[in-house]
Amino acid sequence: MGRIGGWLSAIEPASLAAPLIRKILEETGLPPDAVDDVILGNAANSAGNLARLAALEAGLPVCVPGMTIDRQCGSGLEAITLAARLVQAGAGRIYLAGGTESTSRAHLRFRPPSTPGGAPEPLRRARMAPDTVGDPDMGIAAENVAAHAGISRERQDRFALESHRRAVAARKAGRFAGEIVPIVTPTGPVPDDECPRKNTSLEKLAALKPVFRPDGTVTAGNACPVNDGAAVVLVTSRAEAQRLGLTVLLEIVDSAVAGVDPNLLGLGPVPAMQKLAARHPGLDAARVPFIEFNEAFASQVLASLDALGIDPTAVNREGGALALGHPYGASGAILATRLFAQMRTAEAGTEGLAMMGIGGGMGIVTLFRKL
Repeated sequence: MGRIGGWLSAIEPASLAAPLIRKILEETGLPPDAVDDVILGNAANSAGNLARLAALEAGLPVCVPGMTIDRQCGSGLEAITLAARLVQAGAGRIYLAGGTESTSRAHLRFRPPSTPGGAPEPLRRARMAPDTVGDPDMGIAAENVAAHAGISRERQDRFALESHRRAVAARKAGRFAGEIVPIVTPTGPVPDDECPRKNTSLEKLAALKPVFRPDGTVTAGNACPVNDGAAVVLVTSRAEAQRLGLTVLLEIVDSAVAGVDPNLLGLGPVPAMQKLAARHPGLDAARVPFIEFNEAFASQVLASLDALGIDPTAVNREGGALALGHPYGASGAILATRLFAQMRTAEAGTEGLAMMGIGGGMGIVTLFRKL
């Protein structure tokens, strides 16, 4: 993943996903025309149909369609869930699903002129909710959550520091190597993630000023960087995988989405997890050994984990978005690939959860099981 305006900024979002599609076909030996559909999530680059564009750029035959979906930050995870449900429904057999995002190339939006003959006014961001309900900036919402849940500045900074420490250690140990497909840019291939900082410290984080409120607790250090990146996975049935000679690692058991007050949008994973648990008696998030939680802001992660009774040290074993970055519509798919890598050696039946808050006041949680 590259920082906004950084290593991957010259690459269009479809071109971030296309090499991943080619890599999957290369590693699996899957005939390109066997793919029923390509489903990609995207939040900031919604012109045309990026999934179809990426499929064609990857060399898939013109008979393979593509569909782009937008559930904001949850788009990539929703794409994978949708693919699984299409397989379960018998609508298709093989899907390539995930997400792609280039925040560096997000489209400019403009407000209509306020006076006749006036110039359009640039919009800083898209609307997520009507003003009558509340449509705060993400950072203000993170401040709201911190105040609502009593999450201190020091606790947020310590959580962010641990995210960087884990990500740097994992990268040094080569644990991300099997997940990354180097993207070729005009300046050469990009083989690694751009954002983890090995020299950060609690003192450096404590010195940063609040960004959104003068008396606030959310800083550039305990909020995620904004990124460019993509992730794609192959979704099929166990029977189809066996027919093709593929090794199946994870089963997508179920997924749930729920809404919350947009002013406290970071708490969305809490009702989503509760909805999921209601469908699966005995499922206790606090006892699930593998949890990947998107770290948009330390405040919302900690508040959600506290509400669900989950030990913060038990999630994101190799760091999260505070260190690695948050490429919006791709982040959910990245959580799935992180679980895929971490659960590779787990015992059959082991469960994993991907969790994330979503802009506009939602949350999504997906349950995976090792086969």
